[in-house]
Amino acid sequence: MKDAIIIGGGLSGLSAAWRLRHWDTLILESEHRTGGRIRSEKRGPYFLNWGGHVFSGAGTSTDDLFHETGTAVMDVPGTLAGVHMNGKLLINGPAQTYPLRVPVPFSDRVQMLTHGAKVSLDVLRYAQAVRRRPGESGETRQQRIYDFENDRTFAEYLGDVPENVDALFRPTVTRSAGDPDQISAGAGIGYFSLVWNIGQGLSKSIVGGPSTLTETIAASQRDRIETGAEVQELTQHSDHVTVRYIKDGQEHEVSARTAVMATPAPISRRIGVDLRPELRDALGKVQYGSYVSAAFLTKETTPQEWDGAYGIATPKRSFNIVLNMGNLVNGTGGARRPGGSIMVFSPASLADNLIDKTDDEIAAIYHRDLNEVLPGFSDIVEETHVQRWKLGAPYCFPGRARIQEELMKPEERVFLAGDYLGSLYTETAITSAFTAAQRAASLLATESQQGVAVAH
Repeated sequence: MKDAIIIGGGLSGLSAAWRLRHWDTLILESEHRTGGRIRSEKRGPYFLNWGGHVFSGAGTSTDDLFHETGTAVMDVPGTLAGVHMNGKLLINGPAQTYPLRVPVPFSDRVQMLTHGAKVSLDVLRYAQAVRRRPGESGETRQQRIYDFENDRTFAEYLGDVPENVDALFRPTVTRSAGDPDQISAGAGIGYFSLVWNIGQGLSKSIVGGPSTLTETIAASQRDRIETGAEVQELTQHSDHVTVRYIKDGQEHEVSARTAVMATPAPISRRIGVDLRPELRDALGKVQYGSYVSAAFLTKETTPQEWDGAYGIATPKRSFNIVLNMGNLVNGTGGARRPGGSIMVFSPASLADNLIDKTDDEIAAIYHRDLNEVLPGFSDIVEETHVQRWKLGAPYCFPGRARIQEELMKPEERVFLAGDYLGSLYTETAITSAFTAAQRAASLLATESQQGVAVAH
């Protein structure tokens, strides 16, 4: 009889495993690698990256995990808010000035400025909503964030706008995996707050690549992890839980005193067959979108025009952003090293347009657009690798606030974790994992002290 079974070996599951490392645990991961949507690979001084890339800083659960695991981090160098639109690359100056600088007709520029002013004012309101308040719980703060402008979509909030205006706003609004007519107005405003770093911020990068964190935790749990283990069902009993899973074509069954379900909402709903009906209903309402990403190792020997940028929004392209991973090496001072690393990201409908194509087809489309954004790019590419995430990321939709309370109520022995439980990305994944682990540990400690007999 295990103390805890952790279902899911992504960032959230590994974070829970880390906090429960002094108990007898088993981690079940359906894929043949751990890390989930955290995936990077080292290439000399650089790393290729396909998933999460920037993380929360001081005063967060993410920062706690960095310190506990000895993971080195650094501030992301260079601008996070570059843009390439209608043939012009802008990587200097405040992002709020871009409507004055991108090449568009005068009438579109007026609309950009008008709507930009509206969003800027609401970003300040959003910053007030996000700000931590003395003595409040994380759950209270998260509910307030979800409540912010949650009764309409961002498209409805923005109204009818010309194509150029929509194009300029869209890369920021689609940072998760939902389009403007899918995500809530509050979520869209929140993404501008994130990019402009007003009221919140993702400002840290992991030295050596994001997988450094997940692989460090996985290494500490190596004897407790089963990969290729596809969980079929979790059932609850008065004093334990039972998990059935398939590995190498064989059915297995294992029992534990507690369980952490660190899987996406629809998977948690499917395998948690006897979760309370209200919780299963709430899990079924969580919305996800797809995304496609690609990583490129480059071999340039001279400085490039984009060296000063970390993130470049790319309206009207097959991807919505170019991320200069090489800037983490070359943007910290000293001589510019040869080579580099670039990542592109296609969420929501951009992903839907690509996800069923072959890797070669996707790579060709990406190369075509990258040559427009970063002139001569194909000439310096050494490696190209495509990644599909059909169940990409959860997004906040109108009405999302109404299911949060039900999602946060714990079962007696089964505890949920994952980025769908909040709006703070990897920080939510880690915070919810810490909460789930603490609840499991508290129950385990209480029963151990009381000498509770557990059925085998």
